[in-house]
Amino acid sequence: MAGHNDENRLHTLRHAAYVAADVRAMERPLLENGVPLMRMAATAVAHTVADLLDAEGMALEDARVTLLAGAGDNGGDGLYAAAALAGNGAAVTAVAVGRTIHEEAFAAFVRAGGKVLILDPASEIPGCSAGFSAGEAGERLQAAVELARHSHVIIDAMTGIGLSGTLRGIAGTMAASLGVDGTVPDRTALPDGDTAGEFPFVVAVDAPSGVGMDDGAITGPYIPADVTVTFGALKPCAILPPASYACGKVTLVDFGFDIDGHAPLVEVVSGDNASEAIRLPRLADTKYARGVTGLITGSVRYPGAAVLSSRAAAATNVGMIRYMGPERTRSMVLAAVPEAVIGKGRVQSWVVGSGVPDGAADEDDMDVQRQTIAKLLSHYAVGEDAADPDLAFEMPPVVVDAGALDLLPDEVPPQVVVTPHAGELAALLVDRGEDVDAHDVQLEPLRWAVRAHELTGATVLLKGAVSIVVGEVEDANDDDATVRPTVTGGGVDAQAARRRTAGSLDGDEADDIEFEGAGDAAATAGGRVRILVAGRAPAWLGTAGAGDVLAGMTGALLAQQDEDASIVETVADAAYLHGYAAAIASASDQRGFNPPTVYGTAPSRSVGSLGHPIVASDVVAAIPAAFHKLLS
Repeated sequence: MAGHNDENRLHTLRHAAYVAADVRAMERPLLENGVPLMRMAATAVAHTVADLLDAEGMALEDARVTLLAGAGDNGGDGLYAAAALAGNGAAVTAVAVGRTIHEEAFAAFVRAGGKVLILDPASEIPGCSAGFSAGEAGERLQAAVELARHSHVIIDAMTGIGLSGTLRGIAGTMAASLGVDGTVPDRTALPDGDTAGEFPFVVAVDAPSGVGMDDGAITGPYIPADVTVTFGALKPCAILPPASYACGKVTLVDFGFDIDGHAPLVEVVSGDNASEAIRLPRLADTKYARGVTGLITGSVRYPGAAVLSSRAAAATNVGMIRYMGPERTRSMVLAAVPEAVIGKGRVQSWVVGSGVPDGAADEDDMDVQRQTIAKLLSHYAVGEDAADPDLAFEMPPVVVDAGALDLLPDEVPPQVVVTPHAGELAALLVDRGEDVDAHDVQLEPLRWAVRAHELTGATVLLKGAVSIVVGEVEDANDDDATVRPTVTGGGVDAQAARRRTAGSLDGDEADDIEFEGAGDAAATAGGRVRILVAGRAPAWLGTAGAGDVLAGMTGALLAQQDEDASIVETVADAAYLHGYAAAIASASDQRGFNPPTVYGTAPSRSVGSLGHPIVASDVVAAIPAAFHKLLS
């Protein structure tokens, strides 16, 4: 295995995930050179099981272990691990869910004293009887389920990275009987990915059987794991929700893959990444040089959102905020943020829509905030409906949240950032002809976030315990640059250069836009999709107003960036900062995504804190502390 002293490489291994085809390509040279990857994987699985039992005070010779073994190499990994456990005294039964099995690993398992239960009447496993009746097949299946349920540990080695689509057949029936069928895992959010500690523990070999390996989707039955032991490199299912919620604690066995020749499909934002997005104060700074964020948020119906988004933006390192809204919200914002400037003026970013009623709630189009936002967003239209397509690329970044999402033009440049939750994303997609609902988005969030980006051109921040950010970046003009795996779908083919331009706007003068350096921006073809996730937030953040805070923070972070900064990276960094502030406010060590432990390194033994409930205002109050910790 590779040494653990290369910090940059280890950081990448713990925060980036590669599609299954690339993982196979990375392991091929090692296999050709005779490196015993299967034995190495099996050893790690066996040690993990033994450590789990030891932590519960159970001796290995007193343990009952059930292995669910598939026909491929994943089943071979499990069989060699089961052989090691049986050889050290555990009572291990292998349940063969396919017609064949890895013969050498199976022979080692039998020699170690393991027992086997065959479920397929058409089995071709050497030395095992087959051809039993359908009635007996049903009895065997029920016996296997009961055996697993009464085990201390279930080792899930049914499919591995070879699965494509929904888990079916005997493996699907086992997963549906022992696990969950087509819904998001519903478990208490504990620090460090811990679970309730009840038998049987589930240890997944490489990945839980039934989850979408390359997209993190859940479309059928699967078995949620307490621990997943994965090999060589992370797969997207270990990072992307909802599959990542089914992985439990993840242990990565570093095989020493050459990862430099492959671009990850998805990357996780870390504190190091987020700290780089924070603009440090400069000697000659003025309030304008530090960035100005304009907000059209809140409404007569929902005035609190104006206060939360304004307070959040003001606390996120900008020099000034400008607020626009009706008299009631203006008064509330000034009371909460006396530093705010009311009315139009130059800005480097906009935040619109938080606390603004959507079209269904404002059927008569009477809400003044919606009218103002609609006029502003009309300047971001590109494509056939654009009055001035060049103008759209010269506009400052805008965060479009909540009630403004249905005002989004059909096609926009990538400095337009939409921040929906699952239900809002579904509504945006339905308006564009897709047949999808909130439940579909929850089960396949990457698919639908990418689709929303393809249809609109906007940078998409899909909010959740692990938030997904999808946007376009320019291709490097470098022959040596690695090629990122293609995301399904056509996508838009225009990428606007980031420009620090400025708009000027108030309710009756929304068409009067002032610019600095107008005409300086140019669209460039050939962008590629980038996928990032932010999973720093504790589950306590699922509270009213949290999205308003995120919108304000995102707009403020966008306002302070240099002109060559990546929109998609800045948005993901904002989501990380938002989650980190929530973690500080709630005093919680729990988070949506926990980086894996690298096998062979000393795991952290500290007991994390579950923390305590918070409200959105607590998150705003913790923003300065989050900045301080990231910069110190």
